[in-house]
Amino acid sequence: MQNLILASSSPRRKELLENLHLTFAISSSDVDESFDPKLSPEEVVMELAERKAQAVFKENRDAFVIGSDTIVVANNQILGKPADEAEAVQMLKILSGSQHEVFTGVSILSPTSSTKFYEKTDVWFWELTDDEIRSYVKSGEPLDKAGAYGIQQLGSMLVKKIHGDYFAVVGLPVARTIRELKRLGYHLPY
Repeated sequence: MQNLILASSSPRRKELLENLHLTFAISSSDVDESFDPKLSPEEVVMELAERKAQAVFKENRDAFVIGSDTIVVANNQILGKPADEAEAVQMLKILSGSQHEVFTGVSILSPTSSTKFYEKTDVWFWELTDDEIRSYVKSGEPLDKAGAYGIQQLGSMLVKKIHGDYFAVVGLPVARTIRELKRLGYHLPY
């Protein structure tokens, strides 16, 4: 049986893989998430995803390891996870009433080969009032999410429309990830 490991502690990524009825382990490591500001958003997410996957793969060379990273880009500014409520409010004010991009990078390492890729999804927010922003931030949901929102929970009320892969915004472009796993020789259980 082939081992599959998700190199992430993200409950959202875990749930996305569970929805596919895959058997996998979770093993995350604390990798340095700093990056060269000269890199493009695409390069940033693929580099961080690969760092995460490599950290787990070095101890699990017989497994298929999936690393992933997501960032939000608004006005050419990368918005990661907010440090606190004040920064979450600031990020949501930037996103209010405008379009932004969500980049999710994926790195898959296997015993015989590897691949990395990214998906970009355009997201438009409704115009948000200060009360809506404060209320959402008080929920606590934005504090561990890139761009200070989660599209799959309360944050869904902020989103006017998207163009691209919804699951990439959640944190893992599921269909592309599965296709890449299969291309690398992973056998699905169905």
